[in-house]
Amino acid sequence: MLMSEASYHQAAGLNSFASPKPVQVIAITSGKGGVGKTNVSVNMALAMAGQGKRVMLLDADLGLANVDVMLGLRPAYNLSHVINGERTLEEVIVEGPGGIRIVPAASGVKMMATLSPAELAGVVRAFSELNDQIDVLLVDTAAGISNDVISFARAAQEVVVVVCDEPASLTDAYALIKVLNQEYQVERFHILSNMTRTAQEGREMFAKLGRVALRYLDATLTFMGSVPWDDALRKAVRQQRPVVEAYPRSRAAMAFKNLASHADKWPRPAAAAGHLEFFVERLINARQRDLEPLP
Repeated sequence: MLMSEASYHQAAGLNSFASPKPVQVIAITSGKGGVGKTNVSVNMALAMAGQGKRVMLLDADLGLANVDVMLGLRPAYNLSHVINGERTLEEVIVEGPGGIRIVPAASGVKMMATLSPAELAGVVRAFSELNDQIDVLLVDTAAGISNDVISFARAAQEVVVVVCDEPASLTDAYALIKVLNQEYQVERFHILSNMTRTAQEGREMFAKLGRVALRYLDATLTFMGSVPWDDALRKAVRQQRPVVEAYPRSRAAMAFKNLASHADKWPRPAAAAGHLEFFVERLINARQRDLEPLP
């Protein structure tokens, strides 16, 4: 069942107070699990917050949530309570390290892994009704090509695909990109190579994907950068802390800071692109401001 009518209208009432400033929405995804996608999401969030951004992180692996586990948090409520109409989206948000705002998902709740398109659309719409003034929403999706992954990737303005040096990682990443491009007309993808042993290895992974995409797809792939294999990262995971916070001078932490700087240069949205998007009301408001005549 989607959000109750009362909860939906309660959230909608917040819209009049929402900042009209467009929000940069970045989906971080992968073709297969085990490539470090959530670690990338968490550390990107901390790195962007360190640059003065107001950052929100949505754990969009709806049935197998692990952002809260990675950060040692124990939220009382999560997105399943929003879907059931028990809580508003604003009520489930918790504060994480560095002042980032986290929207936790459920873990081990089968219903959350099989949401209908209408329920997924309800989750996306709810973000446009938040009172929180934020600059960036990072969406840590599940891996693969399930309905929720596709929905959240399409609702973002930028899609980051995380890969590592495994044949299955590259093959599944291409499958995800192919589905998004050929069936849903997503045209731009940023490739992030994770757990690389050298900078050259990261570029070679991107080149393999790029060659196939250039030949068979009408998509633009750009190399976002790479995160090196780093023992500091493994130590931080055991401590349930982001490496950017625990070991800020480590190679991995510096890589995440560089990636955050790279993402900061991406153009901000001026208007909705036609598909259901996160913060679409703010995009529309921003577009209307651009069209208003100067006084």
